[in-house]
Amino acid sequence: MSIGVAFVSQLRAAGAPLAGGFMLALAALATPLRAARAQDAAVVEALAPVLAAEDARRFDPGVLERALGSPDSLVATTAAMAIGRIGDLAGTPLLLHVMDQGDSVVRPYAAFALGLLRDSAAAGALIRRLGTPPALDTASAVEAITALGKMGGAPVATFFTAILRGSAPLPYADPTPIVRQVLLESWRLGDLAPADAILPFMSDTSPDTRWPAVYTLGRVRAKVAASRMLDVLRDDNVFIRSLAARALSKGYADLAGLPAQSVASALAPLVDDADAGVRVNAIRSLESFRLPSFAGRVAPRLDDPQPNVGVQAAEALGYLGGPEAVAPLQRVLGQRRSFALRREALLGLARADSGAFFKAAEPWTTSRDWRERAVAAEGSVLATRSGARLDGALRDPDGRVVGAALQAWAGAVQGPDSGLIRAARPLLGNADAVVRAAAADALSRAHDVADLPALAAMYGRTGRDSIPDAAQSALTALAAIANASAAGKSAVETGFLARAPRPADYLLRRWAEDNWPDAARRWGPAYPIATGRTLQDYRDIVRRYMLPGSTDHAPKVLIDVDQAGTVELELFGPDAPLTVANFLQLADRHFFDGSRWHRVVPNFVVQDGDPRGDGNGGPGGAIRDELNRHRYVAPVIGMALSGPDTGSSQWFINLSPQPHLDGTYTVFGTVVGGSASLGRIVQGDVIRTIRRE
Repeated sequence: MSIGVAFVSQLRAAGAPLAGGFMLALAALATPLRAARAQDAAVVEALAPVLAAEDARRFDPGVLERALGSPDSLVATTAAMAIGRIGDLAGTPLLLHVMDQGDSVVRPYAAFALGLLRDSAAAGALIRRLGTPPALDTASAVEAITALGKMGGAPVATFFTAILRGSAPLPYADPTPIVRQVLLESWRLGDLAPADAILPFMSDTSPDTRWPAVYTLGRVRAKVAASRMLDVLRDDNVFIRSLAARALSKGYADLAGLPAQSVASALAPLVDDADAGVRVNAIRSLESFRLPSFAGRVAPRLDDPQPNVGVQAAEALGYLGGPEAVAPLQRVLGQRRSFALRREALLGLARADSGAFFKAAEPWTTSRDWRERAVAAEGSVLATRSGARLDGALRDPDGRVVGAALQAWAGAVQGPDSGLIRAARPLLGNADAVVRAAAADALSRAHDVADLPALAAMYGRTGRDSIPDAAQSALTALAAIANASAAGKSAVETGFLARAPRPADYLLRRWAEDNWPDAARRWGPAYPIATGRTLQDYRDIVRRYMLPGSTDHAPKVLIDVDQAGTVELELFGPDAPLTVANFLQLADRHFFDGSRWHRVVPNFVVQDGDPRGDGNGGPGGAIRDELNRHRYVAPVIGMALSGPDTGSSQWFINLSPQPHLDGTYTVFGTVVGGSASLGRIVQGDVIRTIRRE
């Protein structure tokens, strides 16, 4: 029954008098409502199987082609995105047909989806379409350029060069948006990026044109641009200055043959720039030069009004070294400062002065806070370049400390270090999944057949883990044994593969597809996935998150951060319904409340969602990526990953534009309030609550 008819029935039941005009008005209201309800039902029925196929990563040509041709733009655009996300190249012809025949609403999504497929066979067709009248609308043309950048190859590089030089026959009255997108996406071409053609745009009068040129040339470390990049450090645009400061690392200077002292001297004034982002990037690049003479320039930034500038300064001082670095770091450790700053100060001491570190670290090694004990263990490895002083940390009752110690040791030594391997073997039976994962990773360096029984037993116990890390690390070590010798291959075949059942976790099957062909042949393909959802579940998701005006079409969420304030988010229901559903379900059950920002990279990202607090945890299970057309320009909320389709509870917010994240990490919301609070967050800060507005 429509709302209008139900209301009339209630009035009649109450005995209310109904005038004729009022009845006619209600009848008119009821008719479009019935039509809208019927239309919504049809959309739900069309979208549910599309969402089901996408979630399962199952290419269903009948469902997808029918939806792609729907007159309803929501259905058609969702189908286009699903084809790209599923990743089957059989979808390329369907998307190219949309580029030729589709309308301007669906075309940008089809172009974006072609970029997800990365089918190089489609590059020629896209190039022809961009150069053939009638001209594509701007949104479609921009997405087509992005898709070509992802496909890469010499033909794309030649086409991009022609666009930048003005010799490509583009049927556009104003090609500026296309040129700017070519400037931005050329970084994806790597060594094929047309640096010579991009170079003149570094001096363009418009900052909207200069910044993508500077970004790409810095990211690919173009030799021809290095000297000009020094001039860009004085650009009057804050963001462009920050890009140049980020680019001019020692690696870039060495590649371009620029004197290290000269580049470091050019960076030094930006340590005091008026913009915090510029200061962070300048300090980060300056630290890469390892020149102690610049420590005195960086040290005052430990007291910067923006806390993460101080954190970056502490890290830099550790790399710069020298007395002018050590004394300020010791001062910070003697003060009541944030955990994030003290952490970097202690690690900085480990790099700069091992004696000073071990003296300062004494109270950390016996702290009641596991985080401080873990930092002390990590610093011990930095100071000794070994695990020589890790006995206490490896016996710590908290697995997070043991895991941090073992991972730091593994990162400091090369090859099958005998001490590391001896320490790792007894830890295969540890109760903590991250410890077992680190131990198995260490044993993968030894590829010793004698470790096979213990590794196989460890793998067999991983079914109770909430994260797949230990299982994957055990497989890595077993594969290393199998690949090391014929005897090892035979032993693993009979002692493990012949007995191991097909993993239920598609992430393990996909790992095998990528890394261990013998296991993949036994276990079969990773996709399609058994998602555990019914078609009715997908109907409910469509109704709740995707229909205009639906309950969670654009829900608002408040993040209350201790000492920092509140950050307000708006989530993108139609663009990432499964991701938004996952996030809201976790928030509604208070999963995030009381957690800490476990990862904060100054002027890059803040990250949360790990119940362990060390970056390794999650609630169990994984969700599929829902890559979409939103970009990491303004601060947005993205799903953290350890590989494709590995999202779970961990998420991040970018603190500055990060184009290299576009199309790789699902964007499922944006910051709409509290940007100042966002800038005050440092590692270790507590999230009081995440709740709906």
